[in-house]
Amino acid sequence: MSKLHYKVVAHDGGWAYRLDGVFSEPFPTMAAALAAARRVAAEQHVPGDTRWIEYQDQAGKWHTELSRGSDRPDADVEA
Repeated sequence: MSKLHYKVVAHDGGWAYRLDGVFSEPFPTMAAALAAARRVAAEQHVPGDTRWIEYQDQAGKWHTELSRGSDRPDADVEA
């Protein structure tokens, strides 16, 4: 099981949560960004459907793989 760490940070004149260098939309307050990050982290735990997914890695290469709906990451939030 993978582990995800969302982090709430000052960003773009407000606050955002960040995961692996990618920022969310900006929020006007830290509390709003923290609430959004907690909601997103909780959604990571919800099982889904098993289906094929496509994604692009940091080098720009595309991948196709089977994503099992029961294989959910462990996610938390750092303020």
